[in-house]
Amino acid sequence: MHTSILIESQYLPSIAFFSSLSRKEKLILEAHEFFEKQTYRNRCHLLSSQQIEVLTVPLQGVNKKIKSKDIKIDTDQKWNKKHWRSIQTCYGKSPFFEFFADEFLPLYEKKYEFLWDLNLDLLTICLKITDQKIKITESGSYKKNVSENVMDARSLIHPKKPDNLNQIYKPTAYGQSFGNNFEPNLSIIDLLMNEGPNAKTIIEKSNFK
Repeated sequence: MHTSILIESQYLPSIAFFSSLSRKEKLILEAHEFFEKQTYRNRCHLLSSQQIEVLTVPLQGVNKKIKSKDIKIDTDQKWNKKHWRSIQTCYGKSPFFEFFADEFLPLYEKKYEFLWDLNLDLLTICLKITDQKIKITESGSYKKNVSENVMDARSLIHPKKPDNLNQIYKPTAYGQSFGNNFEPNLSIIDLLMNEGPNAKTIIEKSNFK
């Protein structure tokens, strides 16, 4: 049985990310991989009135071999104001926006230098709200193979590899702000703003195992 999970740092991770943590004691963030572009490491999906909206944190040096923990945010771009405005537009009228806005807003007013720190702070808040009691650590070095008690979920949740989700995620419908058809596996913030305290139950039901 896997008691720990090894996975890359992600920006406002998807519901699948959180469902994969169910019944795990330790979350190990992969700190020594080379950053991979066009992944959830610096992007997330929200649901707007028009379509699925992709928020992307702009970065420096993505074409170079840089470890994920060392990748820097392009602070010349006003990405944080844009992202918060999108969150307000998508969820301002959602049932639990007023409950959680004060948790997230300070992070969007803070000037982060490294993507790693931003992602970690957002993850910590989301784990607290969803009452997922799991110890967060980071990898000491990059290892291709992991021990038997560790689930290797690195690059498992990938926008270009949706079939991978079948291993860890079972879509569980909940009330969303827009549209007539349920959109699965959006950012955890979609679930939080719409379901509030019930988010934990949805996450547990979404776990494949």
